[in-house]
Amino acid sequence: MNRMKWIITVILIAVIAMQFIPRTYDQDSRIKATDITRIYPVPPKVQAVLKNSCYDCHSDYTRYPWYARIQPVNSWMTSHINQGKKELNFSEFGSYSGRRQQSKLKAIINSIQDKKMPLTAYTLIHKNAKLTETDKKSVISWIEKTKDSLSLIN
Repeated sequence: MNRMKWIITVILIAVIAMQFIPRTYDQDSRIKATDITRIYPVPPKVQAVLKNSCYDCHSDYTRYPWYARIQPVNSWMTSHINQGKKELNFSEFGSYSGRRQQSKLKAIINSIQDKKMPLTAYTLIHKNAKLTETDKKSVISWIEKTKDSLSLIN
């Protein structure tokens, strides 16, 4: 039992010490010139879906919950958000080449249809981020129109 007490004490000290690791928050309140909403007309309903279900991991406008202040949760979330933004960043969408924009738009449709996005782990905590059938149809319809306009330009 003495050994178990020692292990628990070490773990507790480590968790407390982790709280002194500086936290990072990747947030920006300004809408960039490269933001998808500045590049393409996004209907308000679609924009609301994107902000509610996608932007926390795929933009510079992340909303951090209270538990993001706790280590190691903050480090895990930061890593996850950075990975999501590396894959697709709506805040930087206008800086992508036309071909990359087309590719990303197709990938969004595929991810929605395959139910890969939003991630199940995310929707477990953020119930309101689940996409309804209406949400899916609205976003996919908007993306199809946007893709069509992109192919006219390119």
